[in-house]
Amino acid sequence: QVQLVESGGGLVQPGGSLRLSCAASGFTFSSYHMSWYRQASGKERELVAGITGTGRSTNYAGFVKGRFTISRDNAKKTVYLQMNSLKPEDTAVYYCNAYYEMDYWGKGTLVTVSS
Repeated sequence: QVQLVESGGGLVQPGGSLRLSCAASGFTFSSYHMSWYRQASGKERELVAGITGTGRSTNYAGFVKGRFTISRDNAKKTVYLQMNSLKPEDTAVYYCNAYYEMDYWGKGTLVTVSS
């Protein structure tokens, strides 16, 4: 059974940091490109960052470059999103995605940036 379970969301003040984790099971994790997406209330889901199966290559949306870092640990079957210098506009539900032969999604974790 395929599972992607996100954790690490919560309430943080502007300028603060959070680290999201996504634990995967049920598929060959190292073969899959992993991504983080987010969806703010009333808006469409958008790509935040992605990382290749080996972890050698990453890509970021322009609005997070220099603030967020995606990484993965294939031994732990986990992908991370380190988020620094958070802004109120980063408030959203953050979703983990795995893509290769199939397309898998987690249920999301809520990040709220507010003073």
